[in-house]
Amino acid sequence: MLTLTQDLHDRIVAHARADHPDEACGVVAGPAGSGRPERFVPMLNAARSPTFYEFDSGDLLKLYREMDDRDEEPVIIYHSHTATEAYPSRTDISYANEPGAHYVLVSTADTDGSGPFQFRSFRIVDGEVTEEEVEIVAAYGNVTTQ
Repeated sequence: MLTLTQDLHDRIVAHARADHPDEACGVVAGPAGSGRPERFVPMLNAARSPTFYEFDSGDLLKLYREMDDRDEEPVIIYHSHTATEAYPSRTDISYANEPGAHYVLVSTADTDGSGPFQFRSFRIVDGEVTEEEVEIVAAYGNVTTQ
């Protein structure tokens, strides 16, 4: 199960809506080994495409160096789908190379930027896709979900 704060959820959705009709992408880093997403890092979709996303290799290298310096790891790797449901495509699956990460997809396919959206999380390990529950909390340590 992915547990994240309402603030992080809202920031991911806002990024997806802001970049529509192109796919948005980014990472939420967290302390290594904690599994807790904390630091929101929106990235530029170097492909600038409505059907594909690609992290800029220089930006990605910089991010991984930052995470290494801060003893962090990618807890969430997210992107949006602008014309299809929030489910990993074959390309998404082939590019999934962080077995410990939660792969979050936001679909803005049925929205003009203000309407409903899909927000789903998956584990992708060795080409196998498993959907997982998403729990949104006000803050970590709280028992109450929203």
